Amino acid sequence: MAKQILGISVFYHDAAAVIIIGEEVIAAAKEERFTREKHTSQFPVHAVKYCLEASGLSLDEIDAVVFYDRPLLKFERLLETCYAFAPNGLKYF
Repeated sequence: MAKQILGISVFYHDAAAVIIIGEEVIAAAKEERFTREKHTSQFPVHAVKYCLEASGLSLDEIDAVVFYDRPLLKFERLLETCYAFAPNGLKYF
């Protein structure tokens, strides 16, 4: 049977969730559609719930949860922001 995967994007702008079975996207949603907070970076609780309900799956039936992260990119952006607001930006670092 094809793997059932829950993908999440979180802690960047536009938090979202997706359910994929095999190579087919079954359900996907951005968190802002539920919270009405544009470009939210919060954990996509509502989007995950929607995707599970729309796919007819429970969390117990999910084979893997995957998370998008590019730590070097995030670190680079943090450095750029701190540098742009130097010397006051150092406290954020």
